[in-house]
Amino acid sequence: MTTDESRESVGDATRLAHLGRNSEQQQGLVNTPVTRASTILFPDLKTLRAGAQEYTYGRHATPTTKALQDALAQLEGAHAAFLTSSGLAAVTTSILSVTKAGDHILVADCVYEPTRKFCTEALSAMGVSVSFFDPLVGADIAKLVTPKTKAVFLESPGSLTFEVSDVAAIADAAHQAGAKVLLDNSWATPLFFKSFRNGVDISIHSVTKYISGHADGMCGAILTNEHAVDDVERMRRLLGQSNGADEAYLALRGLRSLEARLARQTASALEIARWLETRPEVARVLYPALENDPGYRLWQRDFSGAASLFSIVLHPCSNDALARMVDGMSLFSMGYSWGAFESLILPSVPNRSVTEWSEAGTLLRLYIGLEDPNDLKQDLEAALERLE
Repeated sequence: MTTDESRESVGDATRLAHLGRNSEQQQGLVNTPVTRASTILFPDLKTLRAGAQEYTYGRHATPTTKALQDALAQLEGAHAAFLTSSGLAAVTTSILSVTKAGDHILVADCVYEPTRKFCTEALSAMGVSVSFFDPLVGADIAKLVTPKTKAVFLESPGSLTFEVSDVAAIADAAHQAGAKVLLDNSWATPLFFKSFRNGVDISIHSVTKYISGHADGMCGAILTNEHAVDDVERMRRLLGQSNGADEAYLALRGLRSLEARLARQTASALEIARWLETRPEVARVLYPALENDPGYRLWQRDFSGAASLFSIVLHPCSNDALARMVDGMSLFSMGYSWGAFESLILPSVPNRSVTEWSEAGTLLRLYIGLEDPNDLKQDLEAALERLE
């Protein structure tokens, strides 16, 4: 597979095995090598002043980071992709690329908590006004847009509570008003949601999670269409955002098995989520791939698969009972992030500005890894019984 045309004609699982590498240019090596670089030399003054060579400085790109950028852009159908030091850095760089003092941005009320804090603390301090909105607003987002609105920031499904937004309807309304649409697409990955087919201008990924997939690499990615690419590249350079060759290599390694890992983990997550729906200790399961979930219709329409991250709401219990439950688990561990091979559990409290979170019980975010789902169910069963 040597041409872009041939890569477009096959399925994503096949593309994952081939994107971002060229054995003919690598002396037959299957994997793109780790190219560590800071200083890159120019042959003459004319080339130096024009920047007229593919690589000019290690912070901007190396063959390894370029391979990952190219692979991600082609996989999701982006015009270009840029790497950052983390997923949060990809979020903040993207937002800064489309806003300036005096502008207004609309932000979904379900976003990742560090995204919310950046908007309410850093962005507001820079003179950008921020308004949160119900992620289920759909085309009615048009009623919230002002002449100063430059961007709409989405996360679908939402962090912790997994609301599914009508991205296409929101994007259409935003574009009619001249605003760009940004989406944190980390949950779905470039496999399960094709952002640019649904009107997104900037798609953001925490590569740390599913794409790297092994709990050992920090990386973010910003994917853009042709209308946003110049602004994103300019802001990334101004902020000095980059990613090292070693981290990019880890992400490329993880990318190769992304489809296989997600297929296994999604099947396990669905099995466990359906089982949890039958448990008397569980008030709700929040997972758009379940037929009775409020977001199921939109998820089925727009997504080609589901990640293995979802939440449950327990019936009210004491803090001591919750501690007995989570502290005694043998397979589920407590920790931030997700996307690797190990299963995680995280008690959480959703933070909202304009939509009410009214559940009385504790919310637990579950990440289903690569363990045997029967073993995970046994661990959860014992944990739920400790609530009594």
